[in-house]
Amino acid sequence: MNGEGGRPPHGSLNAVLGYFGPAGTFTHQALQSLGFDEPATAYATVPAALEAVRDGQVRACLVPIENSVEGGVSATLDNLAQGRPLVIVGEVLLAVQFGLYVRPGTPLTAVRRVLTHPHAAAQTRGWLAANLPGAEVTEGGSTAAAAAEVADPESSFDAAVCAAVAGEMYGLHAAASEIADNPGAVTRFILVSKPCPPPAPTGHDKTTLIAYMREDHSGALLEILEQFASRGVNLCRIESRPTKDGLGNYCFSIDAEGHLADSRIAETLMGLHRTCKRVDYLGSYPRADLVEATVPKGHRESDYAKAHAWLRTLTAER
Repeated sequence: MNGEGGRPPHGSLNAVLGYFGPAGTFTHQALQSLGFDEPATAYATVPAALEAVRDGQVRACLVPIENSVEGGVSATLDNLAQGRPLVIVGEVLLAVQFGLYVRPGTPLTAVRRVLTHPHAAAQTRGWLAANLPGAEVTEGGSTAAAAAEVADPESSFDAAVCAAVAGEMYGLHAAASEIADNPGAVTRFILVSKPCPPPAPTGHDKTTLIAYMREDHSGALLEILEQFASRGVNLCRIESRPTKDGLGNYCFSIDAEGHLADSRIAETLMGLHRTCKRVDYLGSYPRADLVEATVPKGHRESDYAKAHAWLRTLTAER
């Protein structure tokens, strides 16, 4: 996220931020990268962090939404789809790297029990199998909580797979560094607030929405995708999520290139509104990677302006 464009709105909300904690997690690290100079409150779960925004306990919160290895974060996607309305006002991309952290004096050969978060376990499974084939890996609430547990001299766990910031925070020693199976892994985090006008367009923006099929029939997904394709809108992400009201009922969480202020995005949303049972707009905000949208000829702002001007000539008095 860059500059002021992704900062949450001020106003009646408390001037406090929230994040999916505890301290020492990658989410905490991502929040620190934004440079906010105000208090931040950690929440034990993603739903709790998002609910804190809805209840006005904090004015915005940072939560993970997708990882380049593990894909979408279901807790975030489902809560945004089913809770009271929220919007995304910014995003952060963070390179994710793990280490194996132990109490000082513990050699790698003595590690028998490892504690970590499920996503961290999945992203280091190959290294752990190759280097600690006999170790028992237990999955817990967070990598930072794993580091805190291992720091306890009475703990039954010998090591934690966590970020360097968590290992150092709890006085642990790195028995091994950079143990991720995919060293280029990146996690994307979103800054979420109560509904508010989107930040001004920057030319490198995303719009996030959830589309619900009107009914399950052949070509239903194609009808949704055609709304984007026919207007030259590229998708950054699309994931199906169960609506939880019946087996086989799904909605689609979508990130598209562009901003609500862009005519092609506005007309896409109107097309989806006509086509879908329901459309939830989750915000337009600057892309953290600064990638500008590639807009094909016929779908630029100037093209829409010329088309509207031509249409007005058809109804003008002659």
